[in-house]
Amino acid sequence: MTATLAARAARAAVARAELVAAPPERLVLLLPDPHARFAAVELSGEFVADTVLDAGYGACTYLLAWDVERAAVDVPALERFLGGYGDLVLRPDLAALRPPYVVCDAWWPDGRPVDVAPRTVLRAALAAAEELGLVPSVGIEHEFVVTDAAGSPLTGHGLDYALGGTERLAPLLDDLRVALRGFGVESARGECHPGQYEIVPRHRDALAACDDALLVQHLVRATAHRHGARATYLAAPATGQGNSGHVHLSLSAVDGGPLGGTGREPSAVLAAFLAGVLRAAGDLTAVFAPTVNSYVRLRTSPFSPRLVRWGVDDRTAAVRLAGRDESLRLECRFAGADAQPHLVVAAILAAGLAGVRERATPPPPGEVVDELAATPWRALERWASGRPAALLGEAVVAHQAALLAAELDAACDAVTDWQRHRAALRT
Repeated sequence: MTATLAARAARAAVARAELVAAPPERLVLLLPDPHARFAAVELSGEFVADTVLDAGYGACTYLLAWDVERAAVDVPALERFLGGYGDLVLRPDLAALRPPYVVCDAWWPDGRPVDVAPRTVLRAALAAAEELGLVPSVGIEHEFVVTDAAGSPLTGHGLDYALGGTERLAPLLDDLRVALRGFGVESARGECHPGQYEIVPRHRDALAACDDALLVQHLVRATAHRHGARATYLAAPATGQGNSGHVHLSLSAVDGGPLGGTGREPSAVLAAFLAGVLRAAGDLTAVFAPTVNSYVRLRTSPFSPRLVRWGVDDRTAAVRLAGRDESLRLECRFAGADAQPHLVVAAILAAGLAGVRERATPPPPGEVVDELAATPWRALERWASGRPAALLGEAVVAHQAALLAAELDAACDAVTDWQRHRAALRT
């Protein structure tokens, strides 16, 4: 399903009228943060209807400038607010209303959108696509591992496409099907590692796909907790394993006409888009792999290819050309399940659109053109190379660099079992 930004705005206007006429008892305002989770505040529906829809709702700036432990990080774009922990303004996007939840955009107090907020970055990429007459449709596959409270997977082996073997997961999965009604889940199945499962919502407009990906993660974790279990989206649950966040992306014209291709042959537009993605992928590793653990997945998981190449229906390639004819699409396999989906899709879009503008030509299938960064330090170097700033803007690059640097500082401050094991070997 495709939708222009104008179509989303029209849906929001209808939803606004309905909300004002009959406010729900409560609404939970959600803001996607840089760490693939929501910041949230619960308000009365009446207060939202009579005040927040017009004035917005103040929320602490550090929602977009914190690490995963909710400690403030010194990020350039927000530093003038952090000294006094001042407010940004949350504005509900009623096209993203799923009672009791509504996803919000972040705005500066002077009425400008916060340029480094993940949702704003994606909106900018979508606006750039529409300027070229293109509208993307996005589907996001997320894998997760279900463990008991002690961290042991609920199955002792992989369940890839298995019919049986999911008995320990069955009660949790039954409740999860109920929780995810209305999310348009296309498929759900066991995956190849112990305790691993995958949920795939159907394609939809990019903002909805990314918002729903985070909501699904929240509901999966909450459902697991009710069963005394844990669901982890850790990129590498163990060495040699990977939880991925594959992005399927197709293109349509603004009038809705598909731009896939003929058979397995991509259209000129999709081919140029593919060329742009391949050209920029290595420099964008910091978005696809935002944590120290991300690099364990990239380095050791066999289906998390670091080499940048594409192939037709090739799951070992970094970009798989999937489907055919009108449904021909790119499956970008770079990101782990820990990556921020709005930023991942924005980065892919920005890279692909650069290829479209330049009428770039992709290399032959299978030809290696680059590789993703092998370490977070190398990812930071490539992130500062100039191309990411040209694609996403200097402010976004500085913001993400500060957050990844904070992740690395925290890792270097920690004492781990791996370090203790290595120390024991020195005796």
